[in-house]
Formats: sequence, structure tokens, C-alpha cells
Amino acid sequence: MVYILNKNKQPLMPTHRHGKVRRLLKEGKAIVVKRTPFTIQLLYETTFYVESLVLGVDSGSKVIGLSVSSESKEYYASEVELRTDIVDLLSTKRQNRRTRRNRLRYRKPRFNNRTRSKHKGWLAPSIEHKIQTHLKVVEDIKKILPISKIIVETASFDIQKLKNPDISGVDYQQGEQVDSWNVREYVFFRDKHTCQHCRGKTKDKRLNTHHIESRKTGGDTPSNLITLCKTCHGLFHQGKFELKIKRGLSYRDATFMGIMRWTFYNRLKEKYNDIPILNTYGYITKNTRINNQLEKNHAVDALCIAGHPQALPLKTIYLQKKLRCHNRQIHKANILKGGKKKNNQTDYQVKGFRLFDKATYRGDVCFITGRRATGYFVIKDVEGNILHKSVSFKKLKFIETRKSYITHMKRREAIPLITYAIA
Repeated sequence: MVYILNKNKQPLMPTHRHGKVRRLLKEGKAIVVKRTPFTIQLLYETTFYVESLVLGVDSGSKVIGLSVSSESKEYYASEVELRTDIVDLLSTKRQNRRTRRNRLRYRKPRFNNRTRSKHKGWLAPSIEHKIQTHLKVVEDIKKILPISKIIVETASFDIQKLKNPDISGVDYQQGEQVDSWNVREYVFFRDKHTCQHCRGKTKDKRLNTHHIESRKTGGDTPSNLITLCKTCHGLFHQGKFELKIKRGLSYRDATFMGIMRWTFYNRLKEKYNDIPILNTYGYITKNTRINNQLEKNHAVDALCIAGHPQALPLKTIYLQKKLRCHNRQIHKANILKGGKKKNNQTDYQVKGFRLFDKATYRGDVCFITGRRATGYFVIKDVEGNILHKSVSFKKLKFIETRKSYITHMKRREAIPLITYAIA
């Protein structure tokens, strides 16, 4: 599918007529404005005839499904993988800032320059980033296709119901930590004041709360905390044994969907007030998919959200992954001998290549994820699988400069039909 813009950069209907596109480019009547997805701009006046296309958005906390279709045909399909490293990066940044503030002399933190009360509608950076990514991918599609309507699937999760299916009435006001002074006391009470490793065999009555996952990524929720006696706690951090206990269920994704539910929808309505913005719900999408015997994935869900499950699907789908745009940490956290700091940032270009540039290696599309000054790079595919750990830059053929997303087109023969058993 080749996407077309007119002379004024307004999107027209895309085409499969590759021969005509090549002829227009050869004759100088069109120029390439984007390689993936392949988009051209016409340099002459043309009629502005477009069909009514609907964009379906399967919003999510990790993957976004997108599909543009009419009643008879699908014109665009993609799945966008979101970043999940922001919480860890912000925690590392906070840790480095506190260490730096205490290294030479103690400086009191300046809380006045970090107030949030003045910012109406403030959201946590990890959530705000994902909402902005949702808006960005919708904007990118509107630039290449004449969208006449956008339908978004919103979701609302009852987290207390997920934890306790029998909860009802006044029980919603009695949380799991009721009558506990703090989280630590609740964890001790939940574990019956018993070490969860030795079960009291060490006779040590001093109890500690231990994070199963790192505090940076797992947080201080009770599901990430267990009770250990001081003896076992010390031996664990000395590497004497490994805990076989896994953390409880995390409801981070459900919480995110509950927060972004109306925020994303309302921001879309403010940004695109010239076209209808509608919302639908997950149970409707599921019912549509089952009735039409379609497989379960994000792009297919987006096609069902758009209301065209019987449309002829595309044979290709775009797989996208959001990248970190900048690394602002200049030096490594660890100081070398002699008080020297090792640079955390490499050169802007190494042998003519930037980080995450798109290239080919032996006919396969790859992305540069690691560079050495000697000219030997680490390359991976769009799914993060390592293709080569040390390949010479001379064996790579440059395709495209890095963007804020890495994009790869994947062929799919057809959307398989799934037979559902109805009880």
C-alpha cells in the first residue's frame, strides 16, 4: 500500500498501483516524503476524492492496536509497543541526584520547584508518556489517510473486584489494610509474624519486610513485600540462598487503563473537534470478534473497534516500537580510580551510523542497538532478537535514519478464522 498526499499535503486515498507510482517518481511529478510507511506527495493539482475511513484504536498500557478501514477494505494496520522503562529510569535519576547532593556536602532538597498543585490535571510521567504516545500515533495516521471518524476502546477495571470476586456493598470501604497502621504492619499480620523462608527455624524474632522485586520497579505495595527474619534477610543479601517466592499479582496495567480512560478520549476530542470521536467497550469488541470468528490480537481488535470486521484485511502489518529519544546522563554513576568519570554518551555518529538506524544485514532488516568505536555493532530485529553481537559496519547497508519509533513491515497471509465453542 502506497499512501498519497496532494500538493497541499492533504491525504488522499492510498493505492496498490506500484507501476504508476514509480512512473510518477521517475517523471518528477511526485516525491517521497516517508519511507515507512511508504508515502509520496504529488507535485501537481488533482481532484480531492476520498472515501469515509474509520480509525479504530485498541488502547493499552503496553501495546496499541491501530486499524483504518472502510466497510469493504482495510487500508492500514499496526501494533505499537510502548516504553515500560520510565519508572526505572526516573528512580535511577532520583538515586543519582541524592547521591550527588550528598557527595561533597549536604544540600537540602528544594521542594518548592517541584510542586504539582499548580498543574491542573497532572499525571505521573510514566502515564503521561503513554497517553502522549497514543496521541502521536493517531496524529501520524491522520497525516497519511483521510480519517472521517475515530473510535477508541476505553476500559474500566474494578481492582478490588479483581482481588476479591465476592466483594460487595460496604466491603468496598474496608480495604485489605483496614485496622493496620501502615503497610509494614499489614505485611507482618498477613504473614502471621513468621519468616516466609525459614518458618521460624532460626529462632530470630526480629522481623524485616523484604522487597521481592526491586523497590524501583516493584514499589512498596503489599503484593511485593514478604516477611523475613533479620537472619534470613541478611543471608539473602549476602547471596547465601535464593527465594522461590514470586510476587503477587500486579494491577499496574489495570490502574493505568482506569486513569487514562477518559484523559485520552477527552484530549482526542479537544484536538480533533472537526470529526466525530466515539468510544466503545471491551465486551463489545470481544463479542464482535467471536461472532466473526477472528483471532485475538491488537490489530484485529482495532479492526473490530472500527466496526468493519468483514472488511478485506491487509496482507501486511506495521510493527512499531517506541524508543527513548535522548540519554541526558553525561557520565557513569561509578567513579573510576583517580576520581575520573567515564562518559555515558558516545559520539553522535560512529562510522556514519547512529543508534537505532535502520539497515540490512545479509538481506535481513535490522536496527543498530550498540556501537563500538572500532566499527563493530550489535544489531537486533524489531522484536528485540539479537541478529549479531559484533558485526562490521562494512557489512551493513544503510536504509533509514533513526526515528522516535522503529518500524518494520511484516507480511501476514490472512487473518485466520477461529472456531469458538459455545457452552
